[in-house]
Amino acid sequence: MPRSFRTAPLLAAALLAGCATPSVHQAAAPVEVGIIAFNDFHGSLEPPRQSVIAPDGKGGQVQVPAGGAAWFASALESLRSKYPNHLTVSAGDMISASQLASSLYLDEPTVGVMNRLGVDFNAVGNHEFDRGRDELLRMQNGGCAKFTAKEPCQLEKFPGASFRYLAASTLTENGSPLFPATGIRSFGTGKRKVSIGVIGLTLKGTTDLVSPAGIKGLTFADEADTINAAVPQLKAQGADAIVVLIHQGGKTQGAPDPNGCNQLVGDIKPILARLDPRVDLVVSGHTHWDYVCDWSQQDPAHPVLLTSAGVYGKEITDIRLEIDPVAHKVVAKSAHNVIVQSVPYTSSRGPLGNTDIYPQFAPRPDIAAYVQRYVDASKAYTARGVGKLSGPATKGEGAESGVGGTLGNVIADAQRDATASAGAQIAFMNPFGIRASLVPAADGSLTFGDIYQVQPFGNQVVTETLTGAEIKAVLEQGFDDNGPDQALAPSSGFAYVVDRSRPVGSRIASITFNGKPLDMTARYRVTINGFLSQGGDGFTILANKPEAVTGPTDIDALESWLRAAPMRTVPAEQRVTFAGAAG
Repeated sequence: MPRSFRTAPLLAAALLAGCATPSVHQAAAPVEVGIIAFNDFHGSLEPPRQSVIAPDGKGGQVQVPAGGAAWFASALESLRSKYPNHLTVSAGDMISASQLASSLYLDEPTVGVMNRLGVDFNAVGNHEFDRGRDELLRMQNGGCAKFTAKEPCQLEKFPGASFRYLAASTLTENGSPLFPATGIRSFGTGKRKVSIGVIGLTLKGTTDLVSPAGIKGLTFADEADTINAAVPQLKAQGADAIVVLIHQGGKTQGAPDPNGCNQLVGDIKPILARLDPRVDLVVSGHTHWDYVCDWSQQDPAHPVLLTSAGVYGKEITDIRLEIDPVAHKVVAKSAHNVIVQSVPYTSSRGPLGNTDIYPQFAPRPDIAAYVQRYVDASKAYTARGVGKLSGPATKGEGAESGVGGTLGNVIADAQRDATASAGAQIAFMNPFGIRASLVPAADGSLTFGDIYQVQPFGNQVVTETLTGAEIKAVLEQGFDDNGPDQALAPSSGFAYVVDRSRPVGSRIASITFNGKPLDMTARYRVTINGFLSQGGDGFTILANKPEAVTGPTDIDALESWLRAAPMRTVPAEQRVTFAGAAG
């Protein structure tokens, strides 16, 4: 059921109930507006072969196969049909780190899908900057100007986004926002007219998540300060409700629940604590988590409704606002994450079918046909074989998303081997840079499309020199309480133990290399991806290291490693071990 709470009684309506004329009754009754929200779509045109873990109604959990643009479209339509007044919004990372059928075409088809779905606003996320400022401006404005190595407008002339990008906290050299900071939409007329003010922004930490070349000349202001500055401006324009779309979020604890808010943690919390109390709704993202939180239960001074719809279009949030057109404020609000159940698939643990516990959606024909055009055009890339693997290589999911698993080990081995000519002895892979598990066909076969789902970024790998002490410091940064924990996956021969019960800076309890303790004074050649070599994901020690040599792209390294043997074996050894309790 939707999570619902009331923010103020309709006292005026109650007092006038016995004597008001019908027109007064009508004016005093709340106006309902539906907000259909999502986040972190990441160009997921086809079903992503992933699931949503949700309650099964019997005290257990069920995995629900979900996602795919055509199914997403049907789910969105079903929600809109409930609301004569509705607004469709996204909290960033709509594009980039995308499936091949979108990425090969610079995410033009994803924007095309969103145009067809009638999205109103999208907050700019960190991944929107992956191809640079000029290319992002092209996403909004359209055209076929070339700003990347890929050719634009390969299948059709690109018209640009019919929805509005919002970027309140992304400031250009002259201090003005790169895109508008806010938008406003009105519904109804006369005394029944209500207006929704929308603020859109990305996280302040975008500089740690994007290549410096992509954001050159841009700065990212404090999130809460930016929001609070925009609220009175929207109120002055007549906004009855304030909605924030922010590409920042949190994570819940315990058993997965798409509509739960159990012990929410994350960088969104200190932002909420500083918000103008006139903010009614915060649609969040970035963490790829799903939740619905009545924040008034945590902090009555900030009675905001907080939502997030996971990742890859697997869920959509159905949000209902009731607005008093006389008092000009929200009097009730509720939200519910709807799972976009689509088609069965084979996971790393075997076949996963549909369930009757949650609704199943049919693909919307026009969206399915539009997507298929790009899927067919990309088959020359996706269908070609790249090698064989002995079985599924998996990454951590849910609460363990900061662990690379056996797939992290595979990638690290591939990148070390690909940079042997640069002297590479060790390689590390960041788990958050791994987008999906790698599941071969029954005979072990893998296609380029399979490995592209795992690594869609096109990062070049870099080999640099680090001392043993610097390597330890890098591993410590994965557990420094500055952002979510992240255990770098190492190549074979390297192993370490993490003890979260220890103080920050001493949580790496031991490190071995080739069976011996790592020499803190020795120099080692270490391979990482280009994102990490610029200090990405908070691993700042890796930035600007000496004797750096740039190698092939990460996906080329993985393909070469797979092709170099008739059948690659998934590494079975435990390279990262956790000991002790969190503290």
